[in-house]
Amino acid sequence: MSARTPVPARIRIIQISLTIAVSLVSFAALTLPIGLRPVTQSLNEGDVTQITMQSPRDIEYVSDVRTEEARKAAESAVQPVYSPPDSTIARQQIERLNTALQYITSVRENIELDLTQKKSALTALSDVRLQSDTVDFLLAISSPRWEVLETESLRVLEQVMRRAIYEDRVEFAQAGVPSFISLTITEQQSALVEELVNAFVVPNSFYSEELTIVARTAARDAVKPVVQTYKTGETIVPSGEVITPADMEAFQQLGMIRPGQRWEDMVGAIAIIVISAIFVPLYFFRRKRNSVTNDPRSLLVIALIFIVFLIGARLFTNRTLAPYGYPLQAAGLLITTLFGLETGLVITIPLCLLAAYGVPNTLDLTPYYLFSSMIGLLALGPARRFWGFLNAGFAVSLSGLVVLIAFRLPYFPPDLLGIVQFIGIVMFAGFASASVTLVLQYLLSQLLGLTTALQLLDISRPDFPLLKFFLQNAPGTYQHSLQVANLAEQAAEKIGADPLLTRVGAQFHDIGKALNPTFFIENQIPDNVNKHHDIAPEDSAATIIRHVTDGVQLAKKYRLPRRLHDFILEHHGTLITRYQYNQAMEAAGGDVTKVDIEKFRYPGPRPNSRETALLMLADATEARARAERPDTDEDLRKLVRSVIEAVQKYNQLDDTLLTLRDLTLITESFAVTLRGTYHPRIQYPNAGEPDKDLTIPAPRKE
Repeated sequence: MSARTPVPARIRIIQISLTIAVSLVSFAALTLPIGLRPVTQSLNEGDVTQITMQSPRDIEYVSDVRTEEARKAAESAVQPVYSPPDSTIARQQIERLNTALQYITSVRENIELDLTQKKSALTALSDVRLQSDTVDFLLAISSPRWEVLETESLRVLEQVMRRAIYEDRVEFAQAGVPSFISLTITEQQSALVEELVNAFVVPNSFYSEELTIVARTAARDAVKPVVQTYKTGETIVPSGEVITPADMEAFQQLGMIRPGQRWEDMVGAIAIIVISAIFVPLYFFRRKRNSVTNDPRSLLVIALIFIVFLIGARLFTNRTLAPYGYPLQAAGLLITTLFGLETGLVITIPLCLLAAYGVPNTLDLTPYYLFSSMIGLLALGPARRFWGFLNAGFAVSLSGLVVLIAFRLPYFPPDLLGIVQFIGIVMFAGFASASVTLVLQYLLSQLLGLTTALQLLDISRPDFPLLKFFLQNAPGTYQHSLQVANLAEQAAEKIGADPLLTRVGAQFHDIGKALNPTFFIENQIPDNVNKHHDIAPEDSAATIIRHVTDGVQLAKKYRLPRRLHDFILEHHGTLITRYQYNQAMEAAGGDVTKVDIEKFRYPGPRPNSRETALLMLADATEARARAERPDTDEDLRKLVRSVIEAVQKYNQLDDTLLTLRDLTLITESFAVTLRGTYHPRIQYPNAGEPDKDLTIPAPRKE
């Protein structure tokens, strides 16, 4: 039983095609701009924003742009640097003034010159351009007073030249000369001193490019790097404002905008999609007991769920809180509800990785999606009760909060309002996931005929119309179905198959007998005439075989899930009706050429899953045990083994995923269950013949 039939080429083509299609759509979702992602618009410095740009997360970074702006401002604030006042120049000017004063004294004291000549001599001075009124006053004052003014002029010039006088500030320095003149002299005398001194005030401090560069460099170096911070939701650029270089830098730091699609982004997206496309098929290739991958409809539904939830997640990746509130966890919950925990876990891993790939907050969003989804799946359990979905939603919320505490709080500590917002959005995500799962699993089960635990529980209730019809019309078969369901369910739990699906499928596997109940021995009243005695074996076999097709018609009429149709069609596989075939052979004198065995064969197909295989084995085992009533445990095991061997002999289990170990567990489980049902009891005479529904395998087709 360890050998596996090869996967049909049609199924293999569907698997490869869906893998490629999902990979291409995923690549588009990761690389192309999608409607609600404004950050993917190509923004440049100087553009006007159409919407308010907000920070998607808390961030603190050294702003190179703002630091450079601050350094340039500090550099510009430095005034040109001049050399210190040159004392040599001051001495030269004082000496020149002293020479001029001595010349004026010599002119004043020269008795050989008349007044006119003296005026002409003083007016002709090259270093000092004296006004005529000043010359008149200068010649009119007494010698003692002139000596005072000489001394005062030299003193004032010395004081003025001690200070730095720039080339463009000479007039300013000359305007300040009166402030140095003693207040003990008259105003006219002060004007004379000012005129004499101003003539010798010259620049003594000159612009130094070298010193200026040094000063500006020092001012620039003194500016510390500017640290820019943004809180989650804080406005970076209001709508309608021009984007500055500092704004562009903030967008880059937050990963909110890129100047076009980089080749590195493309390669990275391809890499993670390729590894995901390898991981999922490889896992299911190694886990051959999972039959979902061989069902085209199931594969298509899984692919659609994956794509829809991935695209939905990518719509909100650059929002502030929306990614944490998006119910991505519902994808895993939904797949688990429809196809089992193992499938849900395997599909959830690449979905979470792709949904959070390449976004600004990927370091906390990825573990948030991954852990909350997985814990939600494990908390969901068998998904048989409404409370199970609520528990899953609560688990998603609680685990999501824990993950954010671990991966976000230490690096982006929010304020009190931010904490409240995150708690609210994560709680919303949990219960939104549970709600979405409940709604979608109902819609998909109704529209696509998929089977869910809630649906199975609902239709297995005794008041379900088809079961009521079954019980009223074929009570014996109904009881037989319950016993087979119990037998198969216990074995399903032992081998890891779906016990609920197995039990419900067993309950409905013989519903077709309800249309002709008296043709089946379990519904016949003892001592009444058996209707099969009055008709030809071929007609009798056709009536019995018809309970399979009748069952499918009833299943369609009462809208049973399509998965249950398999239990009705496959529980006899392609075996033949034993009792009627033997009758036909007796009538033909044992000549096989006179009997068309195909008229006694069930339409099949053979069981294609472990659950339907369990039903075939349980159905035949229960019928034989009811007929033979074995006394000991060993007899029970022999009975079960003989049934299994008969079914195996003619390849009825070849399309299932049962192993030799499974068959051993099934044997023990059947024996234990039958021990409680057919324990030793008083043997009554005239025990009935074996159930005419017992079958023998069809010959192998070479």
